[in-house]
This record gives sequence, C-alpha cells and structure tokens, in this order.
Amino acid sequence: MSIGLTPYELTPYLIIGAILFALGLFTVLTRRNAISILMGVELVLNSANINYVAFSHFSAGNVEGQIYAIFVIMLAAAEAAIGLAIVLAIFQIFHTIDVEAAETLKE
Repeated sequence: MSIGLTPYELTPYLIIGAILFALGLFTVLTRRNAISILMGVELVLNSANINYVAFSHFSAGNVEGQIYAIFVIMLAAAEAAIGLAIVLAIFQIFHTIDVEAAETLKE
C-alpha cells in the first residue's frame, strides 16, 4: 500500500520520464558525435530508472523497481566504459569521433 499518496501523483514522474526518453531518443537519432550518442543512451536509461522507481513506489510499496534501477545503473556504467573505449579506439584510427567515419570498418 502506498504511503497516503494518490495515483495522480504518479503522473509527474511519468511525464518527466517521457520527456527524458524523448530527449534521449532525439539525441541518439540526430547526433553524429559518438559521445553525444552515448549521452543520449544514458538519458534513455535514466528515464527507465525514473519509471522503475516511480512504479515501485506507487505499487504496494515493493522494492523490485528499485532493484531493477540499480541493475540499470550498473548496465549504464558498463556501457559508458565500453562505449568510451570504442570511441577512443576509433579516434586513434580516424582522428575523429564522427560516427560516419566508422563505416569504413565494415570493409
């Protein structure tokens, strides 16, 4: 059971999560800079965390959503480390972090 909160108080959390998701998706789809794309992915993951914690809080007070959020934070840290390593490797080869430069790796 919730701590005296109404379901209408869930709406602001969902709106903030949707805005973060939209900004992250927009960033991933429109940027050519690899670091900007990684930042967009982080925004998408953070929007998922907001939704996990909000639903966890407003549903019977369980902690599953918070546990999922911790796993997503660990996933984001691993993704950032691996992503930055890939960006550095691409920068050493092509002297740019433009994603379009990595297309020559297909050949």
